[in-house]
Amino acid sequence: MNSYLGLDGFSLGWVAAWIDERGDHGFDYSPGLMRLLAIPHARAMIDMPIGLKPSGYRECDLRAREIIGPAVFLGARRDVWTFSDMAEANRYYWKHEGKGRGVSAQLWNIRDKMREVDEIMTPARQATIGEAHPELIFWNLAGRVRLARKRSARGREQRIALLERRGFTCLSKWLTLRHGTGIGRDDLIDACACAVAARDSTQRVGGEEIDPRGLRMEINF
Repeated sequence: MNSYLGLDGFSLGWVAAWIDERGDHGFDYSPGLMRLLAIPHARAMIDMPIGLKPSGYRECDLRAREIIGPAVFLGARRDVWTFSDMAEANRYYWKHEGKGRGVSAQLWNIRDKMREVDEIMTPARQATIGEAHPELIFWNLAGRVRLARKRSARGREQRIALLERRGFTCLSKWLTLRHGTGIGRDDLIDACACAVAARDSTQRVGGEEIDPRGLRMEINF
């Protein structure tokens, strides 16, 4: 029985949602990514950059941003976690790549998660573990229209309804069970979206660029 896995990072670690071909589904969480990737799966999608350039912006991020706007963070580079703080990183990038070519606070805050993914990814693993972006997934599931803001009550209702129609019928209950875990509401919703993409996605942006480690830079949805 094939299972499909979606993963997202949160402040204390990672959350995973899975769904199988019968429609059985569940979620789990862990401080470390590898324990969750050990859950048997035919395909996994993770909301974190896979494939990093030494400099410049990834083409897949630029193309995704044209579709869904600033929900896509720009500036994912392999050396971003080597700087002591965001100001130092941006001084370096502005000097070497031009003013405005730095990193946002949102991307800076996920730098350790990016590094964790980068350390375990290989071209062989990329055959079954892909990068996805929840907002691109929701845009596609909604008929290629943008939903209300994800942090608004309306936006949350829209996203939960889309996921419930695709098999995550327990999601509303799960959202009441996460208290005390550190998992944010949006983190669990996004992990479910990534699981749907792991099962159903056939589309992507990017894929033409290959990073120095042989990883494709693409975002599946």
